[in-house]
Amino acid sequence: MKPVDWSRAWLAPWRVPGESLELAATRMSTAAALQGAAPPGLPRFVRHDQLPAGEAYETFIHRTGSIPTRDNLHDFFNGLVWLKCPQSKRRLTQLQAMEIARTGIGATRGPLRDALTLFDENGAVLDAPPALWQALVARDWQRLFITERALWQQSRLLVFGHALMEKLVFPRKRATAHVLLAPGADPSIPSDDAAIAAALAAAHLATKPFVPLPVLGVPGWWADNTNFCFYDDSDVFRPRRSPE
Repeated sequence: MKPVDWSRAWLAPWRVPGESLELAATRMSTAAALQGAAPPGLPRFVRHDQLPAGEAYETFIHRTGSIPTRDNLHDFFNGLVWLKCPQSKRRLTQLQAMEIARTGIGATRGPLRDALTLFDENGAVLDAPPALWQALVARDWQRLFITERALWQQSRLLVFGHALMEKLVFPRKRATAHVLLAPGADPSIPSDDAAIAAALAAAHLATKPFVPLPVLGVPGWWADNTNFCFYDDSDVFRPRRSPE
């Protein structure tokens, strides 16, 4: 696996136990390293070849209590999220398995499974003052990152999606999280496991309640964004589309 730079700001919540687990995974399989850190009651991490051909990944986890795991960064980060946010990962898996049981595996996932996969792979949660949320939802990047920049000191963005974590091992300006809006009037979600799990309601997720956020724009996360010309790139910081 590519070595991970655990000093990156977006990995701060994951550094413990991620850093020690990465070292352990150089001496054994990723599944074995994760299993060695797993508390009682968590699904077991097993090698990926235990997933039967033709069985959906989420169905297998739900049926057996075992998480198929490959020796790569993608599955390493997935396991790390399981260790730190087991309630949220159980909820995502449960909803996926229930929807697969209801509709089967077809050419398309459908709106709920699409939303579940998007959050699991590329999601983030933001706990921030209302002014930042208003700017984010409006895609008002000037206000979000420059005018209201000081408010980021009162905020916390948790990168949840394991595919997004993998992408950020090689940081690119285009790296974009899909931030989950909480159901209800207040869009913020505290970045603890129980709060995230509580926000994962099927009816809410089926509406795809996400807002894109280019994460390297977050103050303190990338040195280049101290020069405010960083935000002038309209291919990354795109305006909100007008309703048709």
